[in-house]
Amino acid sequence: MSRSSSFVGLAAVGVLVAGLLSACGGSSPSAESSASGAASGTSSSSTAGGSDATTPPDPALAKFYDQRLSWSSCRSKDQCSSLTVPLDYRHPEGATIKLAVLKVPAADKSERIGSLVVNPGGPGGSGIDYAASASDSFRAPLRDHYDIVGFDPRGVGESDPIDCLSDAQLDAYLAQDPAPSTPAQVHTYDQWNQTLADGCDKSPVGAHISTVDAARDIDVLRAALGESKLAYFGASYGTELGTTYADLFPKRVGRFVLDGAVDPTLDNEQLSVQQAAGFETALRSYVQNCVSTSQSCFLGSSVDAGLAKIKALLTQVEQQPLPGSGNRKLEGGNAFYGIAVTLYNRDYWIYLTQALKQAFAGDGSVLLQLSDAYTSRAADGSYTDNSMEALPAVTCLDDPSSISTAKVSSVLPEFEKASPTFGDVFAWGLTGCSHFKDRSDDPAPPVGAPGADPIVVIGTTRDPATPLQWAQHLATLLESGVLVTRDGDGHTGYNAGNSCVNSAVEDYLVDGKVPKDNLSC
Repeated sequence: MSRSSSFVGLAAVGVLVAGLLSACGGSSPSAESSASGAASGTSSSSTAGGSDATTPPDPALAKFYDQRLSWSSCRSKDQCSSLTVPLDYRHPEGATIKLAVLKVPAADKSERIGSLVVNPGGPGGSGIDYAASASDSFRAPLRDHYDIVGFDPRGVGESDPIDCLSDAQLDAYLAQDPAPSTPAQVHTYDQWNQTLADGCDKSPVGAHISTVDAARDIDVLRAALGESKLAYFGASYGTELGTTYADLFPKRVGRFVLDGAVDPTLDNEQLSVQQAAGFETALRSYVQNCVSTSQSCFLGSSVDAGLAKIKALLTQVEQQPLPGSGNRKLEGGNAFYGIAVTLYNRDYWIYLTQALKQAFAGDGSVLLQLSDAYTSRAADGSYTDNSMEALPAVTCLDDPSSISTAKVSSVLPEFEKASPTFGDVFAWGLTGCSHFKDRSDDPAPPVGAPGADPIVVIGTTRDPATPLQWAQHLATLLESGVLVTRDGDGHTGYNAGNSCVNSAVEDYLVDGKVPKDNLSC
């Protein structure tokens, strides 16, 4: 399956909230509490466990499917455990690894349906952190009726995390000019790609952290949870993980929701240029809001003028970094990430306004803080997770296709037409996998999931990271796909202030009521 090699993470908004609010001193936007809406359709099958829950797809995997999770208290009211899986599913008798699992028990024990396995995206996002933040990411109807269960996929977080660069190296890698323009900059850019790949390839788990591997792990987790069918909520890249699971195990699919969907049929260039266009659309919406609602928008009197001013700032920072925090400076890569993270949620636009105003005045500190929030960099210079290393490692294992630095100029016109502001960054991202040597020996299955229960696919009209057309196409590819469209800004559609989407998701996951196909919210 193809994903962008630009290494822009596909993560749910919920996993970005804590770091972003901490960086900017804000408070979490309140989620809409109403559960009204008109999701309709036939009821899907129950997610309850059965006697066949532990039947393995291959007898050689029986010892993994027969295991039961031993839970212990963690993070105040949550429960933690570990799941043992084979390092290589082609050799289940060989080495094993342990995956970290966290459960937030259902709030209403009398109404509990079962376990809802969740994944926030990435690749590289922590499933245990996503589950632990259930009170922010999932509304009461889901928390009441389900144990919210997250796991860190292999190579991520607390599950044998891949470590490719030192913290100091990661600082330099992320800060570098993401769209080099001189021979010296191109050489430096390529050298960092080489250093990253060499570090990842040295990891003992590096060849076994593909999306297919993680999907197989989910089925072992389903069995360990005692569920004959899997109830699943995947956001962003989590939709690709969920799609892969459904393609591998269609008869094990229970109530599935894929929010902010990835189109698995796109090659790297198609996916990257469409994602670049998605971020341009989101930034244009932000500037349009400023122009339309302000008597004197600080960006200018028109959308085009505002976009040009932001692009000029990015170019300026690439040439001459701005003062940041302490001894650090705001460099080109930081500026890109600092802007990109605020486009994941309309509620973050206020932080973008603050950051841009200060940057125009010569102060890059807020954009640097936003970049740190996106990349999980702590104030002491350490990184709180390995998401920015797992992202390229998994991406390049799934699809190692890339172009050479010499060929970037040939694709630049297409990318800059799609995104005058960010196109060059995404075009250079196509070189990202060029030095990775690890290859997966377990190819992704054909897309379709024949025989699966209804799979709800959600897309948002101005989603920066996963454009609406990806959800539209995925819903047609899946034999049982049901499309729900949210008209709005930001990444992903559930718990984003839209009662129609919220009800469609909750009525399906809780009551089994399938939304009307092509439901428009």
